[in-house]
Amino acid sequence: MDALDLARWQFGVTTVYHFLFVPLTIGLGTFVAVLQTAWHRTGREHYLTLTRFFGRLFLINFAMGVVTGIVQEFQFGMNWSEYSRFVGDVFGAPLAMEALLAFFLESTFLGLWIFGWNRLPRRVHLATIWAAVIGSNLSAYFILAANAWMKHPVGYEVVDGRARMTDIWAVLTNSTALAQVPHVIAASFAVAGGFVLAVCGYRILRERRIAGIEAGMWRSAMRGALAMTAIAGVVVAASGDASARLMYEQQPAKLAAAEGLRHDRAAAPFSIVPGVEVPGLLSVLAAHDADATVQGIEDVQRRYEQRFGPGDYTPNLPLVYWSFRVMIGFGLATTGLALLGLWLTRARRIRGPGGAARRTARPVPAWFARLCLLALPLPTAASIAGWLLAEMGRQPWTVMGELLTAASVSPGVTLTEVAVSLTVFTLLYGALAVAEGVLLARHVKAGPAPEPAPPREDAPEPAAPGRPALLMY
Repeated sequence: MDALDLARWQFGVTTVYHFLFVPLTIGLGTFVAVLQTAWHRTGREHYLTLTRFFGRLFLINFAMGVVTGIVQEFQFGMNWSEYSRFVGDVFGAPLAMEALLAFFLESTFLGLWIFGWNRLPRRVHLATIWAAVIGSNLSAYFILAANAWMKHPVGYEVVDGRARMTDIWAVLTNSTALAQVPHVIAASFAVAGGFVLAVCGYRILRERRIAGIEAGMWRSAMRGALAMTAIAGVVVAASGDASARLMYEQQPAKLAAAEGLRHDRAAAPFSIVPGVEVPGLLSVLAAHDADATVQGIEDVQRRYEQRFGPGDYTPNLPLVYWSFRVMIGFGLATTGLALLGLWLTRARRIRGPGGAARRTARPVPAWFARLCLLALPLPTAASIAGWLLAEMGRQPWTVMGELLTAASVSPGVTLTEVAVSLTVFTLLYGALAVAEGVLLARHVKAGPAPEPAPPREDAPEPAAPGRPALLMY
């Protein structure tokens, strides 16, 4: 094992850990904004209670995401200086937009939202959370545009061994980015929906056990999360189809590795698991043509050797193959759970004594509330598996066709230095994971705090008696 191997492990550990918080921040922020909008439009107090309850969970996750994201920048300078030197002139623009525009917008208005309770008029306060949500989605767009450039570099030229950007618009409207952004954003909503479902399922079971009743607000939150997760699942599937077609054109080695396809094949089958295939399905998914020829990994290797010179251009086949199946399988399971929940919790018609029909809510079945606890790990595991597929499938390139991973590592970093930093980061992240888990579990178990009566529409929101505004979060 050398410094390159440990540097890859270190970046993989920190990136996957950071990615635990990113999709939850994006999706949960939007969910909180929708809850507050519902309170603003209807005046129903349970929406305010849910807004503040899930808002606390959102803020815990947001803080952890910021902390873990900073470490990645440190690694670019320490472990991947050659990569930073090559891509710096291209990445400078989208990452500056992310930091100076998107993250500034997100963090500023999130601060106003946190401290604006009881100080800002309701309309203004509602606008702050939506501005923060827009900022988080813009931030994701700029980062994903930079990441997509690594898979399909456009709008650049190589001068003196460095990539120089020639067209910022081409970078931001990269076809790979336009497919990747909705895919990742929709997956983020599925992750957040799964988190909310797990919380609601737990609260429903707990309150039934303690008080023998089901709080209607948890059913309301669950219905919203079910709808968000189901819609997100459809968008993930549609954008995943677009990504597969681009992979067929731009990254044939990744597609071949994801399918375990060894040689070029017309009417290529789709491998569900080794030995179980659906004839012609891969060609349909990749090219929308049942007779299309899909390149195999050994033939891609031969072509790359002719084009780029001797070397091993094959990704980690077992990891890429199974990541693809975990992503699809867990994603479909999450969507199926959401659709099942929408059916089980649909309203029912009951006829009164006079024959008049009225709609009433169905109680959430206890077995389904328990099943919702699975909604916490399923979409998260699918999202992480998708990220592993995207990044490991590009190997051995950091920038497809331009810069190999072996040439991206810092020449002066030693094995000992990387080993020490890897150990420190792993232990630190382990401690942070325990801390966040304890905080989230404590807030979920405690439930929402009693809320004051809503203020009048055009007045700043008064602080609850005996509770300073700064202590609400």
